[in-house]
Amino acid sequence: MEAHDALSAAIAKRAGFKGLWASGLSISSSLGYRDANEASWSEVADVVERMAYAARTPILVDGDSGFGNFNNARLVAGRLRKRGASGICIEDKAFPKMNSFIGGRHPLADIEEFCGRLSAVKDTVPDPDFVLVARIEALIAGHGQDEALERAHAYAEAGADAILIHSRKSDPTEILAFARSWHNRLPVVIVPTKYFSTPVAEYRAAGISTVIWANHNMRAAIAAMRDICNRIIREGGIVGIEPDIAPLEELFELMAYDELAAAETRYLRPKAGNGAA
Repeated sequence: MEAHDALSAAIAKRAGFKGLWASGLSISSSLGYRDANEASWSEVADVVERMAYAARTPILVDGDSGFGNFNNARLVAGRLRKRGASGICIEDKAFPKMNSFIGGRHPLADIEEFCGRLSAVKDTVPDPDFVLVARIEALIAGHGQDEALERAHAYAEAGADAILIHSRKSDPTEILAFARSWHNRLPVVIVPTKYFSTPVAEYRAAGISTVIWANHNMRAAIAAMRDICNRIIREGGIVGIEPDIAPLEELFELMAYDELAAAETRYLRPKAGNGAA
């Protein structure tokens, strides 16, 4: 499940998701940037550290295209591991990248150059518990299955642990075709933002390893905040919205205020002699 800050990470974990997607789109949006490499990798790493502390659950970070060449990719991967991330996903676009659902200009990186980015990440973070996902944008860029498969095999040889195949079509036809031809050489990850009506059971049957719900917490927050802001303006007060928003007690519970209260009892001991006659 997508998360973009500590609070959304805590909510997603409580819902029962096994892992979090630190979304580039959502983190950029929450920081006031566009998803076009406007947010720096150090800003993203700061957010991921807060998410990791709040949720204590595996986080796969959207690393865009690695924020540059092999050197940038290995720097950000090393920093993310230290900040608590469990993996990074790097897409095979030229830098700077543009969100895959915007426009039609999505130049791809040279295969050999991108393999260098992947190898640099694996050499810098050899930890087997840190996952490297190679994201293929060939279908987004208008190339066919042959291009996508050629890139997938090259990235597997370069050390990728999994392949994310991306599409912006409204049905999963080309995703499922890729899965059939790939024969699960490495686990396959998908992001069904556009082909959202397909049942998850169909992905399981196709051998898909992981589904990422990539931007839904952010979009839900936008809709909810827009509605509440409009209603307060329109109604001239907040009495009507109270039944429709989370109580403060839920916020306090999510942020573990009870732990702080218990710690105060344990550590804020009264000074000796206080209140003595």
